[in-house]
Amino acid sequence: MPGSILGTSVRRVEDHDLITGATTYVGNLRVTGLAHVAFVRSPLAHGVITGIDTAGAKAAPGVLAVYTAADLELPSHHGLMVLNEAMPRPPLATDRVRFVGEAVAMVVAESKAAAVDATELVEVDYDPLPAVTDPEAALAAGAELQFPDSGSNVAAGLRSPEPDPLAGADVVVRARMVNQRVAALPLEGNAIVADPTDEAYELVVHVSTQMPHGFRNQLCGVFGLESDDVRVIAPHVGGGFGAKAGMLAEHTAVIGAARALGRPLSWVETRTENLVSMPHGRGQVAYYELALTREGKMTGLRARVVGDSGAYAGFGGALPLHMTYLMAPGVYDIPDVRYDAASALTNTTPMGAFRGAGRPEAAAHLERLVDIAALELDMDPAQLRRKNFLDPSSFPLTTPVGAAYDVGDYDLPLREALRVAGYDELREEQARRRKDDDPVQLGIGICAYVEVTAGGGGSEYGSVTVNGDGTATVSAGTSAHGQGHATSFAMLVSDRLGIPMDKITYLQSDTKTVPRGGGTGGSRSLQMGGTAVAEAAEDVLEQARKRAATILEAAEADVTLNDSGEFGVAGVPTSATVTWSQLAEHASAAGETLAAALDSKQAGATFPFGAHVSVVEVDTETGRVTPLRHIAVDDCGRIVNPLLVEGQQHGGLAQGIAQALFEEVLFDEEGQPTTASLADYRIPTAADLFPFEASNTETPTHMNSLGAKGIGESATIGSTPAVQNAVVDALSGLGVRHVDLPCSPQRVWRAIEAVRSGGRQEIWSEPPNVFDDLPVRGGGSADADETGAI
Repeated sequence: MPGSILGTSVRRVEDHDLITGATTYVGNLRVTGLAHVAFVRSPLAHGVITGIDTAGAKAAPGVLAVYTAADLELPSHHGLMVLNEAMPRPPLATDRVRFVGEAVAMVVAESKAAAVDATELVEVDYDPLPAVTDPEAALAAGAELQFPDSGSNVAAGLRSPEPDPLAGADVVVRARMVNQRVAALPLEGNAIVADPTDEAYELVVHVSTQMPHGFRNQLCGVFGLESDDVRVIAPHVGGGFGAKAGMLAEHTAVIGAARALGRPLSWVETRTENLVSMPHGRGQVAYYELALTREGKMTGLRARVVGDSGAYAGFGGALPLHMTYLMAPGVYDIPDVRYDAASALTNTTPMGAFRGAGRPEAAAHLERLVDIAALELDMDPAQLRRKNFLDPSSFPLTTPVGAAYDVGDYDLPLREALRVAGYDELREEQARRRKDDDPVQLGIGICAYVEVTAGGGGSEYGSVTVNGDGTATVSAGTSAHGQGHATSFAMLVSDRLGIPMDKITYLQSDTKTVPRGGGTGGSRSLQMGGTAVAEAAEDVLEQARKRAATILEAAEADVTLNDSGEFGVAGVPTSATVTWSQLAEHASAAGETLAAALDSKQAGATFPFGAHVSVVEVDTETGRVTPLRHIAVDDCGRIVNPLLVEGQQHGGLAQGIAQALFEEVLFDEEGQPTTASLADYRIPTAADLFPFEASNTETPTHMNSLGAKGIGESATIGSTPAVQNAVVDALSGLGVRHVDLPCSPQRVWRAIEAVRSGGRQEIWSEPPNVFDDLPVRGGGSADADETGAI
């Protein structure tokens, strides 16, 4: 066999096209007869629509049509999953609007400029209604209802059965914690071209999505079409981060209008549209209580979580009920867990998935509480964690909430992270600054996390075909949007078949050429799509060995693949060899193809883990936080390409640190977004960040033949609580016990001033009383489907 390239840092093969502009994004497509769509969006967060006058817009130059909900009569539907059947979203608002930016009407014109201009001529009359933007306020008695017939703003909720896990504890620490709403903000926003004029299909859709097959299936369900009559293509996708999963309201409206008009239509989201209409992420208020012995052994956890669903009952509203619940105990041996969650409807942008989708919130809540406990017990936070880690010898195991952990050694990455950080020396420097009353204090924050990837397991498609010229074509049902699938999948094939990577072509994200697939979400691509491709390559190798044995007139067991990628007879160095092109021609002559296509199955999820250490400085006079170092040690099982893994770590760190320090979507009391542009929504630039210290441990999983787990979300999960803990750690000598996310200068300064003027900081309040009215969760387990949703 050729020498293995797995585990080496191979440069990405897809980057040349990306950095030279030789790529196709949805917004670059030029289709004959293409017209353009612009949406009329609600300026109110909540109101009844009393009339829409489209006459002026219809008469505007270049306008082809103006549509309202009454004109298209499209069905209301849910996004990636159904949280509450009674609360679907209409593609265009019908009787009322429920958030600023909701699409009310759409203009179709010959040019995008003409369509945008004509939206100003559509007159919509509203009767304003009170808006509720805070999820806890939405649950209060007398709050304005989003769906009056429901009788409540609880979109869904579940609670765990009794008893109280805090009973009899020596020590109980409590905190109310906010995991703020953030924007997904991919470089490319939503974009779609719907073409009903293709001769081979009733409808061809080019769309920026993470899950083209899932998009097609949902489209067919909404419009009553057969899957064979619809082709969905996701060309190069400029980022997704979870927000491009499923068919959104605007997608449905564009498709409906294209079919009604009989012309291909294009809609490419503007940045302002993106910030107010693309689903947001996170958005939880958590009330956590942790019970411990005086020696620091955890005995029970009680969590009550209010999730912000935004307007309508979508995927994001389900996350606190399921993914956050599933990961509530984290890396710790907590024998008794009670978890209640309610998803609240608010007059804000609907919530969806964002890098980690429920798991970062679970880690942030728990890891913050562990640091609070360490402070209460006067114990080093690293020591408290290590005292309570799950025993590596106990894996595989099932947690009290039903998560089936595959493998774990949680002290392994923590030891490494502490070593790289120089933990003892950092604590000495911190003590010196505190003794000297230095106005710039040093903080060291720790996070030990576990997450779930490829939720529920399932299957994924992969194929390998050897062509007549000796090249190979590879395809998989996952869908890349920046992760490096073409590189990693080519490595797997090259490693097994000896075909050089520059002779391997990767096909993806087209329902015509790839028959099925689960798409990309929940860090499932390598462990499932990669495994499928690798197993298909093994199949091809066995086929090739049999054919080579026939050609060489040798026993199959004696045929080997040499370092040159040719087949020969073992022990006979002077024997003839057979190339891949000869084998492909041999198969073709027999009317066959040297190829394999299969669906690889994975019985369940995998659970990557890791540890992060953050080092920050906090100016106690201004509240400014300056990150100094961030050490990330993430364990994603077997690593195929360290360079790709490091890239995922760096990207995740940037987003996780940004949530800790900068990013927050805000609305005023009337539901008006105050962060609807990049001038107001704070994302870090390269100047705000710093070199990351990312490394890995490798603990292979038994759930797939590669031993691989996910890496796409790990660094985001580990970094946010590590940075938040570091900020609070810097201030703990002053008496600060907690600072909510994001740890902005204003918020940090106010926390300092509060303890300086008022003594002990209060970080707990009684949660809303809505939880006692929720249905009891059955069974205690949470099995997720292959999208990562429950």
